[in-house]
Amino acid sequence: MICWIDAAAGASGDMFLGALVDAGVPLEVLRASVDALGVEPVRLTATETTRHGLAATKVDVDCPQSTIDRRYASIVRLITEASLPQPVRDKAIDVFTRLGHAEAAAHRVRLDDVHFHEVGALDSLADVVAACAGLHWLAENRGLGRIVCSAVTAGGGVTRGAHGGIPLPAPATLAVLSRAKAPVAGEVSYEACTPTGAAIIAAHATAYGTMPLMTVDAVGVGAGGRDPAERANVLRLVLGSQPTRADHAHSHGHHHAAPTVAAGDRPSALVMEANVDDLDPRLWPQVLAALLAAGASDAWLTPILMKKGRPAHTLSVLCGHDVEARVRSAIFAHTSTIGLRVNEVGKHALDREYGSIVLDGQTIGVKLARDDGRIVNVSVEHADVEAAATALDLPVKVVLARASGLAAESYGAA
Repeated sequence: MICWIDAAAGASGDMFLGALVDAGVPLEVLRASVDALGVEPVRLTATETTRHGLAATKVDVDCPQSTIDRRYASIVRLITEASLPQPVRDKAIDVFTRLGHAEAAAHRVRLDDVHFHEVGALDSLADVVAACAGLHWLAENRGLGRIVCSAVTAGGGVTRGAHGGIPLPAPATLAVLSRAKAPVAGEVSYEACTPTGAAIIAAHATAYGTMPLMTVDAVGVGAGGRDPAERANVLRLVLGSQPTRADHAHSHGHHHAAPTVAAGDRPSALVMEANVDDLDPRLWPQVLAALLAAGASDAWLTPILMKKGRPAHTLSVLCGHDVEARVRSAIFAHTSTIGLRVNEVGKHALDREYGSIVLDGQTIGVKLARDDGRIVNVSVEHADVEAAATALDLPVKVVLARASGLAAESYGAA
C-alpha cells in the first residue's frame, strides 16, 4: 500500500491524528500508545467536523499543565522505556531527534541542552507517539509501505513562542524540512506547518511530489484547530495500491504485453577510460573522490599488466553527457594520463530514494532502490554507521548489522 500525504494546507500533530482515525485507524490504538508512556493522564477524543464544507475528523489531545523539564535525552529515555512496538519507538525517537537538531541549530546550543518549549509539551509528545503508532498500525494491518508527501505549505507571518515573537515559517520547521529535502511553500499568512508536523513528515516520507499513480482505497481527512478563510485547513492521507502494468492495460479495455525498450531508446551515458602506469598508487583514493565530486556517477580501478611487464591500472569513469567536460578536466587534472577512450553505453538505473532510521538515538541515512515501484534494495550509509558506532561505543560490525536489519524492517524490503 502507498500513502500520499497531502500537506497543501500544512501539517500538525493533531491533523495527523485526525487523518489517521478518519482513514480507519482505531482511536484506541492511538490512546494505548500514549498510555504506554506512563506520563501524566492524557485524553484523546475524536469528533466529526467540517473545514470549508469538507467532512473531516478532529482529534483533540487534552492533558494537564506540566512543569516537568523534558529535554532531548529525557524524552528519548521516556520513549525507549515505553511498552511500544520497536518500530514505533524508533520512529518517535527519529521525530524528536530531527526536532532536537533543528532547535539546537536555531538556538545554537548543544542537542542535550535543547529545551523543547514548543514541541516538548505533553500534548506534542502524545501527538508524535500516537502518529507513529497509527502509521505503524497501517503498516501492520493494511500493508502500508511507501509514503510520499506533497509540497508542504509552511505559512508566514509571526507567532508567539517561549522566547517571544518568532518569524514564520518557524526556524525549527524550516530546519527539519530543509534537512529532509522537502519542497516548501509559504502561500498563507499564518503558521500552517508546525515543527511537530514537519518532523512527522520528515521521519516517514520516503519521497516528495504529486500523488503517485495508484488505485485509491481510502482517504483520511484530519482537521486542524483553525478554520481560516484562505483554504480548508485539513491534512489528507490518500491510501491505495500501485497498479501493475497489466492493471494499467486492462484499465483501457485491452491487454498488451509489457513494452520492450529498444537499445537506442535506453538512457545513455559515457564511460571514459585510461591506462595509467606512472601514478603513485597512494593518490588513487583522492582521484576517485575528485571524479565523483566533479559529477561522475561512478569511478573504479582495474589492475592490469602493460608492456614490458609494467603493473598499471585502468581508470574507468561513468558519467552523463551533461558533465562530460567537467569530468574529463578532472581526470586530466588529478591523474598523469594524457589521453582517454570514450564510449557511449546504455544505462538502466533503478529509482532511488533516501530515508533514515534512528538506532539508539543515532540517525543513520538509508538508500532505497525501487524496481517498478517495489523496493528491491535497502542499504545504510556506512559513514553514518561509523559515526553511530563511535557515539555508542560499539563495534562497527554490530551497528552495521543492527542498522541493516532495522532499515529492512522499517522500509519493507522485498
